[in-house]
Amino acid sequence: HTPMYFFLLNLSVLDLGTISTTVPKSMANSLWDTRAISYSGCAVQVFVFVFLFAGEYSLLTVMAYDRYVAICKPLHYETLMGTRACVKMAAAAWGTSFLYSVLHTANTFSIPLCQGNTMDQFFCEIPQILKLSCSDSYLREVGLLAVSACVAFGCFVFIVLSYVQIFTAVLRMPSEQGRHKAFSTCIPHLVVVSLFVSTDMFAYLKPPSLSFPALDMVVAVLYSVVPPTLNPLIYSMRNKELKDALRKNKIVFPMLALSAGLYSQLQGTHASHWGNAGEPSLI
Repeated sequence: HTPMYFFLLNLSVLDLGTISTTVPKSMANSLWDTRAISYSGCAVQVFVFVFLFAGEYSLLTVMAYDRYVAICKPLHYETLMGTRACVKMAAAAWGTSFLYSVLHTANTFSIPLCQGNTMDQFFCEIPQILKLSCSDSYLREVGLLAVSACVAFGCFVFIVLSYVQIFTAVLRMPSEQGRHKAFSTCIPHLVVVSLFVSTDMFAYLKPPSLSFPALDMVVAVLYSVVPPTLNPLIYSMRNKELKDALRKNKIVFPMLALSAGLYSQLQGTHASHWGNAGEPSLI
């Protein structure tokens, strides 16, 4: 019932939703040897994925503020991070992400597509859909993506500045035990943010010369599957029971099954198809 765990609950829901949006369909296509996805199914997948992805980044930004208040302004923590304030911040993250996703999805699927019906990806991804465009109207979505990148960069700067102040305050603490406790509280969040941002940057800022189907698919797995899979593990490493279970090798990581399903796709043609009769399909 503390703010940190309230936000972790929201983050867990977002992680579960992100994995559930792309992986089940991908594994089903692999098992049933099909690449098809309906047009409406592709639109829903884009909407839900962008919604959850943006929501996770927004929530990680809010969690950085929570850590900043807890360490730099501990006497004001109860006032600034009360129940009502936490609910409002979480609602703002979800609501903003919903509107952002509606805007992206509506704009993307209003663009005429005439460059075939094949996408080089294992799920419906906006950049891959834009490659099928046959008019200059795709520039609207490119412009929207550029604005989104600026907003994301602003959030990243906010997180960095928050942690600069956090580490400055921690290093001034006279108690070694207090410093250790503060660092142990912040490190999981910082690791999750680093994993999230680094995989995104690698996916969208890599040079065009490095863009080819097999690499694009591997990179997509890195940013869409790896972070939400590892986040629960990263945040749970402070849990004594989980540590004991890991030592006894009693935990089987879901990543094994996930990797098995995606590996079979990496051996294929690495393309998604908009099937006959105008319907899309995925590899």
